[in-house]
Amino acid sequence: MFRIARVFSASRNVNKALETSLGSWNAPRCLATQAAVKATPVENSQENATVKESQSFTMNIFRNQLQLDQVFPFPDPMTEEQIDTVKMLIDPMEKFYEEINDPAKNDQNAAIDEKTATALWELGAFGLQVPQEYGGLGLTNTQYSRCVEICGYHDLGVGITLGAHQSIGFKGILLFGTPEQKAKYLPRVCNGEYAAFCLTEPSSGSDASSIRCRAVKAADGSHYILNGSKIWISNGGIANIMTVFAQVPTKDPNTGEMKNKMTAFIVERGFGGVTSGPPEKKMGIRCSNTAEIFFEDVKIPAENVLGKEGQGFKVAMNILNNGRFGMAAALSGNMRYCISRAVSHATQRVQFGRTLDNYGTIQEKIARMAMLHYITESLAYMISGNMDRGSQDYHLEAAISKCFSSESAWWVCDEAIQTLGGMGYMRDAGLERVLRDLRIFRIFEGANDILRLFIALTGIQYAGSHLKELQKAFKNPGANVGLLFGEATKRATRAIGLSSPPTFTHLVHPKLAESAALCSKSVESFGNTIEASLIKYGRGIVEEQFILNRLTQAAFDTYTMAVILSRATRSLNKNLPSAEHELLMTQAWCAEASNRAAYNLQQVNSGKQLDFFSKLGKISKNVFDVGGCVQLNPLGF
Repeated sequence: MFRIARVFSASRNVNKALETSLGSWNAPRCLATQAAVKATPVENSQENATVKESQSFTMNIFRNQLQLDQVFPFPDPMTEEQIDTVKMLIDPMEKFYEEINDPAKNDQNAAIDEKTATALWELGAFGLQVPQEYGGLGLTNTQYSRCVEICGYHDLGVGITLGAHQSIGFKGILLFGTPEQKAKYLPRVCNGEYAAFCLTEPSSGSDASSIRCRAVKAADGSHYILNGSKIWISNGGIANIMTVFAQVPTKDPNTGEMKNKMTAFIVERGFGGVTSGPPEKKMGIRCSNTAEIFFEDVKIPAENVLGKEGQGFKVAMNILNNGRFGMAAALSGNMRYCISRAVSHATQRVQFGRTLDNYGTIQEKIARMAMLHYITESLAYMISGNMDRGSQDYHLEAAISKCFSSESAWWVCDEAIQTLGGMGYMRDAGLERVLRDLRIFRIFEGANDILRLFIALTGIQYAGSHLKELQKAFKNPGANVGLLFGEATKRATRAIGLSSPPTFTHLVHPKLAESAALCSKSVESFGNTIEASLIKYGRGIVEEQFILNRLTQAAFDTYTMAVILSRATRSLNKNLPSAEHELLMTQAWCAEASNRAAYNLQQVNSGKQLDFFSKLGKISKNVFDVGGCVQLNPLGF
């Protein structure tokens, strides 16, 4: 009893901190984080929080827990029949890109010509995941990833036309459509009718909940009248079938007050009142049609509500979350292309008597390009494989894959251009177009800056709900002895240095044991830092974006380590021809990623670093105040 009492005593100060910082903890309410609030598995009320336990690796590291069900083993979900189906598609797709599609012409004309579009429709490329009974190919997420990877290798502009159509355009019908909606619309989107996803408005970009497009329900309930506009809509000038989000005035049954609730609708151009602006002039993906869409007194049948009235935000976030893995797959293909161009040049170009591949500077570039591609490819197939196995807890991982792949692909292309030197800067080399095409990926379908906050705050909310549970348990210790004893023991052993980090070395190949230990250490440090930050800032953590961004980067590094440890283990166990190469890349990445994660976590708790963040804030305010650079030219005029 004395030992138990001493252990509980070691945790009393933790409870006091919880009382202070989490006394009225609810989900952070800022938009960065409305996605975090509304898409996370934590449901909040003023009095309590009911927590759905997540199977997500990333979600659980915010609680200092290892949840490996969706990491080990690396997914291998395709049957022989499914593999054969993909193989049958690859040859005609490659033939299309080599013999029919001309990416330079598409870019120059800022359009896909009729011959090219027709060939894509005939391939079935616009209905890859539509069930076969509706006229599609019925591919799994993993099969889809392989096809999208080929698109990304050859032409990102065409890839966006395909992705805007099916990855988000009619994805809501697949996810939320009634049997009647699916029977009516899915055959059409497989047979020549383009689809579009219409969310962004002039006044609402990342702040999706602030849309002003409005749909008013008729008195008899038979239809809605839609008015408003959407901007920057991919396929906006050519789509006949659209997923449109609008505010619907709804009476609160409890108060009788009218409130706007976002609702998703299936809208046809043929309803009347739907018009489009001219194609936007863009930096890249120029052949992908992007246009403004106007809705004027559009009559939408009531049966065209997608999901339920008032659930539009949920529908939008699920569509975007569900489609993000495809972006990683496409960019994985694109990185393969850039690497092949860089390698071809480096092995042939002679300077100072040797080919470029003999120089350490070029070797480092190529090695880092290869590692970033390996991770991006692994993320795409890890997430799509988990989705095929029925996972519902992949939202944070999908967001990581989108951010990581878009930033890595940009870096890889830029370094490929650097490797080619002046030749890479020339239009004929093809990489100039690719770099322009890549720039949009860090912005659309969730800007990376917002997704980083989404990741941090969703995970913190999940961790905060656990601390809130502990806080409640302290108020009634007699009924919660097991919970409190387990938690107090963990804290006490950690405090006196007897605890060891959570480990999964038994799951990895023996050659990767040291790298797995680095990842495990990152998990432990990450969880401890999250708890300390919650206790220190409480609900105020939502405003600490300097800190949130570094926490997210540490999460990126920790998750990517786990993913490639899993993939490399599979390759080593199967003795694949590339196994030793994958081993090298995994060891190198884990060494650097673990150091980077440790550095970012140390920044969160460093007084000097917090002072540095404060200086950055003051510098930016000065710049904002004067509308640009504060200092004069050194000449004084």
